[in-house]
Amino acid sequence: MTKNKNNQAIWGSRVRSNTSSIFQKVGNSIDIDKRLYKEDIKGSIAHVEMLFKQKIISFKIKNKIIYGLNKIEKEISKKKFEFNKKYEDIHINIEKRLFQIIGEEAGYIHTARSRNDQVITDLKIWMKSSSQEINIVIDKLIKSSLKLAEKNIDTIMPGFTHLKNAQAISFAHYLMAYVEMFERDKRRFRNSLESLNENPLGVAALTGTSFNIDRNYTSKKLGFKRPTNNSIDTVSDRDFVLDFLFNVSICAMHISRIAEELIIWNSDGFNLINLSDKIVTGSSIMPQKKNPDLLEFLRGKSGIAYGNLFSMLTILKGLPLSYFKDLQDDKEIIFKSYDNIIDCLKILDEVLKNIYPNKKKMLELAKSGFITSTDLADYLVKNYSIPFRKAYQKTIDIINLAEKKKKRLDQLTLVELKSIDPKLTNDVLKIFDLKNSVNSKKSYGGTSFDNIKKMIMKYKKQK
Repeated sequence: MTKNKNNQAIWGSRVRSNTSSIFQKVGNSIDIDKRLYKEDIKGSIAHVEMLFKQKIISFKIKNKIIYGLNKIEKEISKKKFEFNKKYEDIHINIEKRLFQIIGEEAGYIHTARSRNDQVITDLKIWMKSSSQEINIVIDKLIKSSLKLAEKNIDTIMPGFTHLKNAQAISFAHYLMAYVEMFERDKRRFRNSLESLNENPLGVAALTGTSFNIDRNYTSKKLGFKRPTNNSIDTVSDRDFVLDFLFNVSICAMHISRIAEELIIWNSDGFNLINLSDKIVTGSSIMPQKKNPDLLEFLRGKSGIAYGNLFSMLTILKGLPLSYFKDLQDDKEIIFKSYDNIIDCLKILDEVLKNIYPNKKKMLELAKSGFITSTDLADYLVKNYSIPFRKAYQKTIDIINLAEKKKKRLDQLTLVELKSIDPKLTNDVLKIFDLKNSVNSKKSYGGTSFDNIKKMIMKYKKQK
């Protein structure tokens, strides 16, 4: 076996001219993929254990390689490892250091594998762990949402459609809508683990290998359910990356939506919530200002998530099989998306711990806009056995009357109501009470106080 010199690239004896400086600059990825060092070492240890099991390498060589890899992991974790851009990526940096520690026998580590399957194995292991980490942070956010909701079950506010007053709801019911969104986000990340659970290791560059390897063994060792089925597809597949980036984008969109609403509600025009000084900033010129910068940060970061997804889609569009240098950018895109969504989730969690509903203003706004109109139409259907459309028209007549008299519906007298429908009795006046309106929505998933309490309890039991 030819000695692998540590002062040159792996392919140095084949490509004899020095790589141009500009290519060295754009071609290396060590500053990005060095965060995969634990996964790379874990994959290499499983690989050499399999090589020994299959009698491809000796017991002595296996132990020397594992000793060297463990030593390298300690060096990196203690920040005593020197990363060299000359060696492109984390895989070659580790391999070069292994040569320095154990000598020429380090060359056996790459038997029956390529960087093509090595990098995807590392990435999938990292993404499995990272998806679970994201779900842990989402869980913390959900707990904060539930805590805020539990304090505001009887806080009445207007529910909006088209940003116009629609029907009365509980503020807690609004918060629980986002709990549902974040629960779906969790399911998406969890479901993506299925595609991440196929082991790429052993497909080598693109054709597999002539060595008698055991891919089921490495799958079990590395926590995968099964090996991948097609070697060409394996090294070119980045569907699992797209799944991850899509999941991040949807989650970022949910964060952006609630951020936008809280920004609007915190505005002087709405004044429905107050923000603690912990989560606002001031102005360089206007002394009175308290700006919701963190919420605006969250709203803006959704664009980064979308951009990363579309970057990866564009890289893959029209890319022939199998491996190309284009795919090197997947790691930077994934890491940026992961860091971005973790930050955003933590920031939103902090925001929810530091917002306070302006209950008086919420109730005041809920009293405007004829918000109990649908309740009145439903009352007419139930009590007078008339079609909904007829009840709807009678309700419009009553709204027009209130508007003409510049009154709210609950300010109309029974005499005034009877001028529209003589059959009406005192019972109708209860319909205009906002608390009654909210509590009447008892259908499953509705905004009644009992429904909200049950839903909060359901999710608290799951945590």
